[in-house]
Amino acid sequence: MPRPVTKKELTEAANANYEKLFAFIETMTEKELDTPFDFSSLNKKEAHWARDKNLRDVLAHLYEWHRLLLEWTEANLKGEERPFIPKPYSWKTYGDMNIEFWNKHQSTELNAVTEMLKGSHSDVMALLDSFSDEELFTKGVYKWIGGSTLGSYFISVTASHYDWALKKLRTHRKLLSAKEGA
Repeated sequence: MPRPVTKKELTEAANANYEKLFAFIETMTEKELDTPFDFSSLNKKEAHWARDKNLRDVLAHLYEWHRLLLEWTEANLKGEERPFIPKPYSWKTYGDMNIEFWNKHQSTELNAVTEMLKGSHSDVMALLDSFSDEELFTKGVYKWIGGSTLGSYFISVTASHYDWALKKLRTHRKLLSAKEGA
């Protein structure tokens, strides 16, 4: 699917990838849900491959990034200038922020984080709906966004992030299946 360039395309991509993610989750077996993720055989350098240990961790990550987008957008629209990545973090240290999110949800139940994510997805989509194509995809409309577009942030925390989560869950299934077959 090409990168969205209109509000309609973004809405469709976000909802389609969200639905694909939850359709896949519905097919996960008890063994897939109960077995901790182990991506060590992949030799991947990105920190998330070692960080997330289960479905709850992945869903909590998505939820927290929704909250970042919602709080950043709402604050800036009210005239409270705020960076997307909250202090003391930056784009260079956001991995540490992700670890903080991970730690925050270690005692959150899967059912609770699932409901939190469903709610935050609805909130993000409602916020998205409040903007025009121009506001979402024209550079310079909002000075607080810098050299990007508001739409690119929505793409990142919805369609692209849901795709990331789905790939991670599929990889978990594939590795688990390969272990069982060995």
